[in-house]
Amino acid sequence: MTGKDIIIMSMKELKRIPVISSVINKQITQKEAAGILGISCRQIIRIAIKVKQHGDISLIHKTRGKPSNRRKPVKIKSKALSLCNTTYKGFSPTFASEKLFEKDNIQVNPETLRLWFKEAGIYYKKRKSKKHRSWRPRKTHYGEMIQMDGSHHPWLEQRGPKCVLMGYIDDATGRIYGRFYEYEGTMPAMDSFKRYIKRYGIPQSIYLDKHSTYKSTKNPTLEDELNNIKNLSQFERALKELGVDVIHANSPQAKGRIERSFKTHQDRLVKELRLANISTIEEANALLGSYIGKHNARFSVKAKNKANLHRLVPGNLDLESAFSIKNKAALRNDFTVQYKNRFYQILDTIRAKEITIEERLNGKLYICYKGTQLKYRLTEKKSNKPKQLYKLRKPRYVSPQDSIYRRFKIKCA
Repeated sequence: MTGKDIIIMSMKELKRIPVISSVINKQITQKEAAGILGISCRQIIRIAIKVKQHGDISLIHKTRGKPSNRRKPVKIKSKALSLCNTTYKGFSPTFASEKLFEKDNIQVNPETLRLWFKEAGIYYKKRKSKKHRSWRPRKTHYGEMIQMDGSHHPWLEQRGPKCVLMGYIDDATGRIYGRFYEYEGTMPAMDSFKRYIKRYGIPQSIYLDKHSTYKSTKNPTLEDELNNIKNLSQFERALKELGVDVIHANSPQAKGRIERSFKTHQDRLVKELRLANISTIEEANALLGSYIGKHNARFSVKAKNKANLHRLVPGNLDLESAFSIKNKAALRNDFTVQYKNRFYQILDTIRAKEITIEERLNGKLYICYKGTQLKYRLTEKKSNKPKQLYKLRKPRYVSPQDSIYRRFKIKCA
């Protein structure tokens, strides 16, 4: 008998040998053997007959060592592995299985594909084990709380510029939203959040980290501390105007839902962008619409309660004004104001010491006082002080001839 003909019996089959032998030798009854092996008396009779005819080898299952009748044809396996080595290189078995079915009409179970990868030595990125942390249950209502953050990652790989994904996820349902920007800052945060509320409504609260965009790093003055005034970043100020509660996380793990979401996007979204050969931020934002729809359809869950706590945007609220950079500036006696080294002449007659300058997302500048927009024009403010062309040198001091110093010096000489 050659090595290829050797079939190893399992422990379950080895356990049956002495019991069935005892039944054949009439040392125990069929009922006792059925109780020991946990099978029926009829099965004991069938097994005993097979062992009498063919020996102990009949205890081995007939399909042992034979290929499965449900296995995929070799041609399909070769094609799938070839695509996973080229077009879908680096894809995980689960994601590769989806793309093979979606684009190439090849249906392979992810676990089967995982075994093929192991057999063929195909590498793919695996998740690392994470440190155990206490679990926080989901919120019970859609729109009760959303988590927001920016993800810095080579989304376009080597095909395009560096960009940041400003991502959102609803805590109760796991529904996502996002948009690509050149950097993570106040303007991208305001623009993405404005787009979010135009699509879904204003949420009750938002969970953020302590990035300088989301939390002010300015130390409060003594006057602010006495009046219990908290310094707000421009983004916090905008959220306060909208009535959105801001919660700052003390660690990345605290807002783990958005962090785990980014891990998924850094795997799936990067490959979707690669398959579409996208190389610009504008094209990437155009693809995000279909990607978000498919992602939400598959991964989102139903909230515990059906109520949607997103609020409609009030009719009297000016979103463009709320989502703008607002700064206070002193109004001078000649009705001019200085902002970013430029001077603006106010054309309206008002009695005020301070006015508000709004820098909108579209780049336009508005000067307001008590919610009313003021007319202004750019001007060149000239200083009243004459310009000194050169610095005058002071004349050297020469003591007079009859000074005590000179007389003492001559006497000593």
